Amino acid sequence: MSFVFSYAMLFWAPWMAAIVGWTISMTSRQIGHFFFEPKGYDVVNQATHEYKEEIKVGYNLRRKVVLMSIWAVSPLALYLDPRLLGLVRPYDGAADFVHHTGLLWLFIGGAGLVFRSVQLFFTQSVQTGMVWATKIITDPFHDIKLYYMAPILLLRHDEDEPVAADHFG
Repeated sequence: MSFVFSYAMLFWAPWMAAIVGWTISMTSRQIGHFFFEPKGYDVVNQATHEYKEEIKVGYNLRRKVVLMSIWAVSPLALYLDPRLLGLVRPYDGAADFVHHTGLLWLFIGGAGLVFRSVQLFFTQSVQTGMVWATKIITDPFHDIKLYYMAPILLLRHDEDEPVAADHFG
Protein backbone atom coordinates (compact mmCIF):
# COMPACT_ATOMS: atom_id res chain seq x y z
CA MET A 1 0.00 0.00 0.00
CA SER A 2 2.88 2.37 0.68
CA PHE A 3 4.03 1.99 -2.96
CA VAL A 4 0.69 3.40 -4.15
CA PHE A 5 1.10 6.25 -1.65
CA SER A 6 4.62 6.81 -3.03
CA TYR A 7 3.28 6.97 -6.58
CA ALA A 8 0.79 9.65 -5.57
CA MET A 9 3.50 11.64 -3.77
CA LEU A 10 5.63 11.72 -6.93
CA PHE A 11 3.52 14.65 -8.12
CA TRP A 12 4.12 16.98 -5.17
CA ALA A 13 7.14 15.63 -3.25
CA PRO A 14 9.22 13.25 -5.38
CA TRP A 15 12.00 13.11 -2.81
CA MET A 16 9.51 11.99 -0.13
CA ALA A 17 8.02 9.43 -2.53
CA ALA A 18 11.46 7.89 -2.89
CA ILE A 19 12.09 7.89 0.87
CA VAL A 20 8.79 6.08 1.53
CA GLY A 21 9.15 3.83 -1.51
CA TRP A 22 12.65 2.63 -0.65
CA THR A 23 12.56 2.55 3.17
CA ILE A 24 9.12 1.03 3.64
CA SER A 25 7.83 -0.52 0.45
CA MET A 26 10.96 -1.82 -1.23
CA THR A 27 12.59 -3.00 1.98
CA SER A 28 9.53 -4.92 3.19
CA ARG A 29 8.96 -6.41 -0.27
CA GLN A 30 12.56 -7.57 -0.59
CA ILE A 31 12.60 -9.02 2.93
CA GLY A 32 9.85 -11.33 1.70
CA HIS A 33 11.91 -12.40 -1.30
CA PHE A 34 15.15 -12.84 0.66
CA PHE A 35 13.90 -14.51 3.82
CA PHE A 36 10.46 -16.01 3.30
CA GLU A 37 10.49 -17.46 -0.21
CA PRO A 38 11.41 -21.13 0.00
CA LYS A 39 14.86 -21.82 -1.44
CA GLY A 40 14.32 -25.56 -1.81
CA TYR A 41 12.62 -27.49 -4.55
CA ASP A 42 9.41 -25.86 -5.79
CA VAL A 43 6.98 -28.78 -6.02
CA VAL A 44 4.20 -26.72 -7.60
CA ASN A 45 6.42 -25.55 -10.48
CA GLN A 46 8.67 -28.63 -10.42
CA ALA A 47 11.79 -26.46 -10.37
CA THR A 48 14.82 -25.90 -8.20
CA HIS A 49 15.57 -22.55 -6.63
CA GLU A 50 18.72 -22.33 -8.77
CA TYR A 51 16.73 -22.88 -11.98
CA LYS A 52 14.16 -20.24 -11.05
CA GLU A 53 16.93 -17.73 -10.26
CA GLU A 54 18.58 -18.48 -13.62
CA ILE A 55 15.44 -17.88 -15.71
CA LYS A 56 14.14 -14.77 -13.93
CA VAL A 57 13.70 -11.93 -16.37
CA GLY A 58 13.95 -9.09 -13.88
CA TYR A 59 16.07 -8.92 -10.80
CA ASN A 60 17.09 -12.27 -9.36
CA LEU A 61 18.43 -12.37 -5.81
CA ARG A 62 22.02 -11.62 -6.91
CA ARG A 63 20.92 -8.56 -8.90
CA LYS A 64 18.71 -7.45 -6.01
CA VAL A 65 21.69 -7.58 -3.64
CA VAL A 66 23.60 -5.26 -5.99
CA LEU A 67 20.68 -2.83 -6.32
CA MET A 68 19.90 -2.83 -2.58
CA SER A 69 23.62 -2.34 -1.78
CA ILE A 70 23.81 0.70 -4.07
CA TRP A 71 20.69 2.06 -2.37
CA ALA A 72 22.04 1.43 1.14
CA VAL A 73 25.48 2.95 0.47
CA SER A 74 24.26 5.99 -1.48
CA PRO A 75 23.53 8.21 1.58
CA LEU A 76 27.09 7.56 2.76
CA ALA A 77 28.43 8.72 -0.61
CA LEU A 78 26.30 11.87 -0.32
CA TYR A 79 27.45 12.43 3.27
CA LEU A 80 31.13 12.05 2.33
CA ASP A 81 30.80 14.24 -0.76
CA PRO A 82 27.98 16.79 -0.23
CA ARG A 83 28.30 17.86 -3.89
CA LEU A 84 28.09 14.23 -5.06
CA LEU A 85 30.90 14.65 -7.60
CA GLY A 86 29.52 18.06 -8.58
CA LEU A 87 26.07 16.72 -9.53
CA VAL A 88 24.10 18.55 -6.80
CA ARG A 89 24.40 21.67 -4.73
CA PRO A 90 25.78 20.86 -1.26
CA TYR A 91 23.13 20.12 1.34
CA ASP A 92 22.63 22.52 4.23
CA GLY A 93 21.58 20.69 7.37
CA ALA A 94 19.78 17.43 8.12
CA ALA A 95 16.50 18.27 6.33
CA ASP A 96 18.38 19.17 3.16
CA PHE A 97 20.43 15.94 3.45
CA VAL A 98 17.22 13.89 3.64
CA HIS A 99 15.81 15.80 0.66
CA HIS A 100 18.98 15.12 -1.36
CA THR A 101 18.95 11.46 -0.29
CA GLY A 102 15.36 11.11 -1.49
CA LEU A 103 16.23 12.59 -4.88
CA LEU A 104 19.26 10.31 -5.09
CA TRP A 105 17.08 7.28 -4.31
CA LEU A 106 14.56 8.39 -6.93
CA PHE A 107 17.39 8.51 -9.45
CA ILE A 108 18.68 5.06 -8.38
CA GLY A 109 15.19 3.57 -8.76
CA GLY A 110 14.70 5.09 -12.20
CA ALA A 111 18.22 4.16 -13.28
CA GLY A 112 17.71 0.57 -12.10
CA LEU A 113 14.49 0.33 -14.10
CA VAL A 114 16.04 1.83 -17.24
CA PHE A 115 19.28 -0.16 -16.91
CA ARG A 116 17.57 -3.54 -16.62
CA SER A 117 15.05 -2.69 -19.36
CA VAL A 118 17.82 -1.73 -21.80
CA GLN A 119 19.80 -4.79 -20.77
CA LEU A 120 16.74 -6.91 -21.61
CA PHE A 121 16.39 -5.12 -24.97
CA PHE A 122 19.81 -6.51 -25.93
CA THR A 123 19.75 -9.91 -24.20
CA GLN A 124 16.11 -10.83 -24.90
CA SER A 125 14.08 -8.36 -26.99
CA VAL A 126 12.75 -4.81 -26.90
CA GLN A 127 9.30 -6.24 -26.14
CA THR A 128 10.65 -8.19 -23.15
CA GLY A 129 12.29 -5.05 -21.76
CA MET A 130 9.14 -2.98 -22.22
CA VAL A 131 6.88 -5.65 -20.72
CA TRP A 132 9.18 -6.03 -17.73
CA ALA A 133 9.31 -2.25 -17.15
CA THR A 134 5.52 -2.05 -17.35
CA LYS A 135 5.22 -4.95 -14.90
CA ILE A 136 7.54 -3.25 -12.40
CA ILE A 137 5.71 0.08 -12.65
CA THR A 138 2.28 -1.52 -12.21
CA ASP A 139 3.26 -4.11 -9.55
CA PRO A 140 1.92 -2.10 -6.57
CA PHE A 141 -1.56 -1.90 -8.10
CA HIS A 142 -1.53 -5.57 -9.05
CA ASP A 143 -0.40 -6.52 -5.54
CA ILE A 144 -3.38 -4.68 -4.04
CA LYS A 145 -5.71 -6.61 -6.35
CA LEU A 146 -4.07 -9.91 -5.38
CA TYR A 147 -3.53 -9.46 -1.66
CA TYR A 148 -6.06 -6.97 -0.28
CA MET A 149 -7.93 -9.80 1.48
CA ALA A 150 -4.78 -11.50 2.83
CA PRO A 151 -4.76 -9.89 6.31
CA ILE A 152 -8.41 -10.77 6.88
CA LEU A 153 -7.91 -14.34 5.66
CA LEU A 154 -4.86 -14.75 7.88
CA LEU A 155 -6.77 -13.50 10.92
CA ARG A 156 -9.65 -15.90 10.19
CA HIS A 157 -7.32 -18.79 9.33
CA ASP A 158 -7.86 -22.07 11.13
CA GLU A 159 -4.48 -23.76 11.73
CA ASP A 160 -5.93 -27.13 10.71
CA GLU A 161 -7.11 -25.78 7.35
CA PRO A 162 -4.57 -24.48 4.81
CA VAL A 163 -5.32 -21.16 3.11
CA ALA A 164 -6.06 -21.88 -0.53
CA ALA A 165 -3.96 -20.01 -3.07
CA ASP A 166 -7.05 -19.02 -5.03
CA HIS A 167 -8.19 -16.82 -2.12
CA PHE A 168 -5.47 -14.37 -3.19
CA GLY A 169 -6.32 -13.83 -6.78
